[in-house]
Amino acid sequence: MAREFSRARRVGEQIQRELAELIRDEVRDPRVGSVTVSEVQVSRDFAHAKVMVTVLGAGAEDSADAVEALNHAAGFLRSQLARRVRLRQVPALEFRYDETFDRGARLSRLIDEVAPDDPDDDQDRRG
Repeated sequence: MAREFSRARRVGEQIQRELAELIRDEVRDPRVGSVTVSEVQVSRDFAHAKVMVTVLGAGAEDSADAVEALNHAAGFLRSQLARRVRLRQVPALEFRYDETFDRGARLSRLIDEVAPDDPDDDQDRRG
C-alpha cells in the first residue's frame, strides 16, 4: 500500500515538471503570464490530478483569470502531456490557485508588525 503513495508522488512530480515546461513554452494565452506549478496531487487511480499554481506578481483577480485560462487549456495540456509521459492513462487536469505563498507572506507581515526589526535589540542580545 505504501508503494502506491510513492508511485503517485513520483508521477505527480513528473507531471509537475512537464506541465511547468508546457505552460511556459506552449500556452499562448496572455492571462497566464508567469505561472509556477507548485504541486500536483494525483488521485490513487491516476484518473485526476489537482494542479496547484501560483502567479508571480499578480493580484487575486489576475490569478483567478490565469487559473481560468489554464482550466480552459487543460485538454490541450493533457494531450501534450500524453506525448511526453509514459502512462497508461494521463490524468484529467484541474488547476487551482495555491494560496500557500499568500498565507506565508501575510504571516511574515504580521510577524514584522508585532516584532519590528530594532538594531539596538540585536546589539543587546549579542552582549
